[in-house]
Amino acid sequence: MKKGLISVMVLALVLTLVAGCGKKEEGGSGAKSDLKVGMVTDAGTIDDKSFNQGTWEGIEKAKKDLGISDKYIKPNGTTEAEYIKEIGNLYDAGYKFIVTPGFKFSSAIFNAQDKYTDAKFVLIDAAPNSGKEGASDVVKENTVSVFFAEQESGFIAGVAAAVQIKEGEAGFIGGMEIPAPQKFNWGFQQGLQYANDNYGTKITIKPENVVYQGSFDNVAAGGQLAAQMFDRGVKFIFTAAGGVGVGAINEAKSRAEAGKEAWIIGVDSDQYNDGKYGDSSKSIILTSAVKKVDQATYDIIKDEIDGKFPGGQTLVFDAKNDGVGIPAENPNLSDDATAKAKEVTEKIKSGDIKVAAEQGSLIK
Repeated sequence: MKKGLISVMVLALVLTLVAGCGKKEEGGSGAKSDLKVGMVTDAGTIDDKSFNQGTWEGIEKAKKDLGISDKYIKPNGTTEAEYIKEIGNLYDAGYKFIVTPGFKFSSAIFNAQDKYTDAKFVLIDAAPNSGKEGASDVVKENTVSVFFAEQESGFIAGVAAAVQIKEGEAGFIGGMEIPAPQKFNWGFQQGLQYANDNYGTKITIKPENVVYQGSFDNVAAGGQLAAQMFDRGVKFIFTAAGGVGVGAINEAKSRAEAGKEAWIIGVDSDQYNDGKYGDSSKSIILTSAVKKVDQATYDIIKDEIDGKFPGGQTLVFDAKNDGVGIPAENPNLSDDATAKAKEVTEKIKSGDIKVAAEQGSLIK
């Protein structure tokens, strides 16, 4: 009987081990892919609170959920030659699915997609272009170009902020004067005007309070620009400037700790936690103009694994496909401001509001 009991126990143990080995953990973390995904950063780092970080977070999520291998390289500079060099280094190391975030990669990917025909490229915020005057964009079958309707998230954030603050001066700090920050800026200004025209707010934005710093990594300059604007009476500043925006956030936090009113609208991701100050849970982030770079990056990596890489296509993520907007929860926004933001979001989705991507007039 003892021998029979031991045999039964051993058999049960073996069956349990076999079942355990065949079980994947929830969330896909048991998956394993041989895909090697590389990233070359634009100016800044993978913790720049902007599109570099959002891109890397999407890749890291794919590593966790889909089992890919990943690697990033930060070039010594931002020239085409330096970008091409690091793309080549990733390729030589076996990373043949390469993600590059930023307008300045346009010419590098234009050349790389022909040089490395067995590699796949994801170009965010730009399309491959030779850079020659009058040249057309060329998206080859091994490349996908990704754009976001930044003007729509800027518009929604502008409406929400205007309804919350009600009256006073606004400001804008951009990084480089290139399409993505420009679209954020123009959408933001249209949002302020829309709130003034439709919700009774009285927000103004003066030319001297709209500034492009010229980089995405000069934290000190961002703090200086924000200080100048706050000293001129600006109540809230929208920053679309990566590390430059971090400097503006730091300046606003210092003022809040001193009991002064100073608000920032974050960019790209929800920056609420980045704006917390002192020992409290309070934040100087009024809301954030979000574009879901992380989700877009993750989805395209998954498409590649599923054999559905959208090569040769230009994808646009906007309010209609929930690619842009503001965070669902905004602790510093009133119920009214949140409701008005949702209202204009739905009107953008339906086409009742069309936000201009360039300097011009709002079509209502």
